[in-house]
Amino acid sequence: MVLKRMFSRGALARERATGSRSRRKRAKTQRFAPGNLRAPGRKFVVVTTAALPWMTGTSVNPLLRAVYLARGDDTREVTLMVPWLAKADQAIVYPRETTFETPSEQETYIRRWANERVGFEARIKITFYPGRYATDKGSIVPVGDIARRVPKGDRDVAILEEPEHLCWFHPGARWTSRFKHVVGIIHTNYLEYARREENGAQKEQVLRWINHLTTRCHTHKVIKLSDAVQDYARSITQNVHGVSNGFIEGGRAKAKAIKKEGSAAFRRGAYFIGKCIWAKGYSELLHVVGDFNEKYAKGKKGALEMDVYGDGDDFAVVKSAIAEQNLPLRLLGRLDHADPKILDYKVFVNPSLSDVVATTSAEALAMGKFVVCAEHASNAFFATFTNCRTYSNMDEFAKCMREVMTTTPKPMTDEELHRLTWDAATERLLDSAAPCGDTKYTLKSHVADWFTARFHYALVASESLRCLIGGGAGTLEPPEDLSKWDPDSWSGGLMDRKMT
Repeated sequence: MVLKRMFSRGALARERATGSRSRRKRAKTQRFAPGNLRAPGRKFVVVTTAALPWMTGTSVNPLLRAVYLARGDDTREVTLMVPWLAKADQAIVYPRETTFETPSEQETYIRRWANERVGFEARIKITFYPGRYATDKGSIVPVGDIARRVPKGDRDVAILEEPEHLCWFHPGARWTSRFKHVVGIIHTNYLEYARREENGAQKEQVLRWINHLTTRCHTHKVIKLSDAVQDYARSITQNVHGVSNGFIEGGRAKAKAIKKEGSAAFRRGAYFIGKCIWAKGYSELLHVVGDFNEKYAKGKKGALEMDVYGDGDDFAVVKSAIAEQNLPLRLLGRLDHADPKILDYKVFVNPSLSDVVATTSAEALAMGKFVVCAEHASNAFFATFTNCRTYSNMDEFAKCMREVMTTTPKPMTDEELHRLTWDAATERLLDSAAPCGDTKYTLKSHVADWFTARFHYALVASESLRCLIGGGAGTLEPPEDLSKWDPDSWSGGLMDRKMT
């Protein structure tokens, strides 16, 4: 049945058959020679897997990327495409008492947050696609062929934030057949998450293959934010994230205070901030704090105490583990990293080994703090900054902590601050996203990608197979009216972790 579907005249074949032969020839030429991404009048569609008010990297960074892309050229049109969740899923994902009746209500919320964060009017379009919160995966799964929600006249450059995630269960034509140039940006180390689950080694190998398969057949080029993630076809490594001007200005103000007051400019010590799930650095945090206080602290005065901000699915069990181990970690719940009280802290400790690039580390550096993080591929970009300290073992961690707790961060240079801005990140994106010799799209690649896409389509175009492999029931066809959508409870597939 799978082979029959691979070579049937299905949705993919119908998509390719539309239009005249000359139009197909022009589209093919454009696909292989998309031209200069900085050319006037280019249209960008930034598609991501999460939306505010969920304060996660894949909601915040794509939003800011879209805002700064639009700001860089008045002739450039930028659309941000985010998931719309039904009421039941909103209640799980969004902060308490923050829900929306219609997409337009949520758009107003997103625009207001963006304008306040960047300090100017965001000149972007915002559109929604239907998504389901997969409780077994802790993430949002698109419903239906979301590429079809983009008007044909806007299908120029697509930036797929988490292309593997967006395309795990994508039931339509290849994104590369609909857009002139498709760039994927890898945000998340899903292999690390899989590795930590039951039967993790087997899940990791399957997921590695699926990620590679879906990404290569739906993108022309892939940008890895760091080398902490797996290899992908036609990929390069570049950090294309930035931080908002608010953090930069906070850092400049703190630099002036340091020159005037020295260490007295910081009234608090060390902290950590992040979504409260074990895989987001909390396992490593409890380990390094526990080891430091047991083996390296000299009495209670030398113990490492920290404030910890964040909430999430593992909040209760993390709190219980901290109490059981009698660790001096204060779990203080959710807080925006831009909150003024964060400026009082001198040291941001981020021991996470699951990040690809930690936005919080960049924000902490911008605010003029010391950042102490693991010597890891995800931190290679930050390690080049004056106030970053890295460690590869507990002896080095103890040495770093003793240094940063007894000294004062140096004021950031203008060059360092500029590297952290979204303006600089946008320039890196446009350079990295353009076609180049190292990632050229060959005929061999085209043929391989076609067969890969057909095989993948054969699996996900069947409702029963989608349910079996974890795509969720009722996710093949989109709802007619997003605001009236009321799907059934989520159920996972064979390899998904079972929820209790």
